[in-house]
Amino acid sequence: MPRPRPPAAQPHTAPTSPASEPAHAFGAAAPSSSAALDALSALDERTRKVVAHVRQRKHISRNLSHAATPSHDGWGARAADAVASFGGSWTFVLLFIFTMLAWMLVNALLLAWQGHTFDPYPYILLNLVLSMLAAIQAPIILMSQNRQSDKDRVRSEHDYEVNLKAELEIMLLHDKIDQLQNQQWHELLTLQREQLQLLEGLLIQRGSTPQAS
Repeated sequence: MPRPRPPAAQPHTAPTSPASEPAHAFGAAAPSSSAALDALSALDERTRKVVAHVRQRKHISRNLSHAATPSHDGWGARAADAVASFGGSWTFVLLFIFTMLAWMLVNALLLAWQGHTFDPYPYILLNLVLSMLAAIQAPIILMSQNRQSDKDRVRSEHDYEVNLKAELEIMLLHDKIDQLQNQQWHELLTLQREQLQLLEGLLIQRGSTPQAS
């Protein structure tokens, strides 16, 4: 009685990497180049900048501590910052209180010693000086606030670009992990299929051995 032959084992083919597979393997539903260009042109300038940095693998974060503001960068703006910084300090408050107390003390001493003074009560000249100081201080503080708002706007735009780039990088990492997982599942299924074929061949050989004897 002729001995049955086990089925020939299929040659093992090494799984191809995602880079060597055809383009339609992972991108069957991918848009065409014209659609991608249309989608890219519909984005704003900052988003296109972030996409360009992602494609070129460049970092987009930068130090904005000494970055110049686009609209207010003259010596007047820097002087306004200095005045606003000094006007919002305890040094200015204490100096202001000391000046008013000294003004009132000098007028009180002159009135007591000489019977007249340069700014009698209710200190009209002092009120005039304070009004002029408040009138000139208010626009200087507004100038400094406008400059600070420009700096905050530049920082917020930069934070948006950094966050968007980080989000895109995370999405790309998820896609790569999914591709690697799909490849590993494909390799595992291929190995299991080969193992099943070998087991079937062994079972056929064991079944045919008693018949041959």
